[in-house]
Amino acid sequence: MLELKNIYKTFNAGTVNEKRALNDLSITLNDGDFVTIIGGNGAGKSTMLNMIAGVYPVDSGSIIIDGTDVTKLPEFKRAKYLGRVFQDPMMGTAADMWIEENMALAARRGQARGLKWAITNKERNKFKEMLAELDLGLENRLSTKVGLLSGGQRQALTLLMAVMKKPKLLLLDEHTAALDPKTAAKVLALSDKFIEEEKLTALMVTHNMKDAIAHGNRLIMMNNGKIILDVSGEEKKKLTVEDLLSAFSKLSGTEFANDRALLS
Repeated sequence: MLELKNIYKTFNAGTVNEKRALNDLSITLNDGDFVTIIGGNGAGKSTMLNMIAGVYPVDSGSIIIDGTDVTKLPEFKRAKYLGRVFQDPMMGTAADMWIEENMALAARRGQARGLKWAITNKERNKFKEMLAELDLGLENRLSTKVGLLSGGQRQALTLLMAVMKKPKLLLLDEHTAALDPKTAAKVLALSDKFIEEEKLTALMVTHNMKDAIAHGNRLIMMNNGKIILDVSGEEKKKLTVEDLLSAFSKLSGTEFANDRALLS
């Protein structure tokens, strides 16, 4: 479902601020893989997701989604392949629009925009059914502006919108990092539910090592723009946080440097 082949990306090349963000990065995701990604500060985790989404062009290498080479496609043309939830609950939705209007935009992603724009009663009923699955009472607040929702409610709505069209690939970029622990657990449980029910292929960047171990069928660790550890199946299930810290030190030759991960 996803192939990254020999991806290189350097920011501010030729200046004192030059930073090699991705260094010959290659990975293949099979259909239905749910991969969690951990790494130290500046390891290239979010940059990798941004490259897949088309936020930045690659310096060299190729990106293939479900057999289609999207390497040179701009961000808006990749939108039909992808669903994405960001760390900031304020991103991914339009704050001044109603809940049902946001959902209508998500439902029309990738379609030609014509004059027929009104939300039908059939769509409205479908939106209510989907919102009821969140168990947050939002199914009775279709005409509420999204900006009035709590961070957790908004992130759950963004997640629902991201999976609505069953994307080829779901990108979760530290999507629970800004939430309190109880709300984060709720959003993670919803993520698991949607990914399993829709049989989605997903990449989840997280700073929480316990979450990286507990969720998904595969875990990768990044350092200096490349993958240094890739475990799956039973081997992943047996991992502990101590195992990951030890593996990082052994494979990178340095101590793990991510305060949030260590505190988690």
